[in-house]
Amino acid sequence: MNEKIKALRSNSQEAQFYFEKILAYTLGPVELKELMDENEVELVDVRRAEDYEISHIPGAISIPKDELADNITRLSKDKINVVYCYNQQCHLGARAALVLADYEYPVMLLEGGFQVWKEDFRFAVT
Repeated sequence: MNEKIKALRSNSQEAQFYFEKILAYTLGPVELKELMDENEVELVDVRRAEDYEISHIPGAISIPKDELADNITRLSKDKINVVYCYNQQCHLGARAALVLADYEYPVMLLEGGFQVWKEDFRFAVT
């Protein structure tokens, strides 16, 4: 194993920094559902519009990632904007979150995307 990796694994301060960032900028379906129930978030589906039309998380607005910069003013700076894409391997959500951060919007990423919401947790979809 790489010595640098071994050293990092022993560094609890680096681990603390890393996991604080994960918790600050990502959330899972249960936490998202709680925030949605409290009306604390704006949910943004960055998948293709055609896929949003087939099914999406209730309350989500559709802004495909490639159209996000042109539609940024549709979002709120007063709520956390939670973006999601297809699944854990899809990076559209992370790319969209970066766009929002560049425009100084509060943003988080739904871990696992639509797939985890629908298939693993079996929460409602529209």
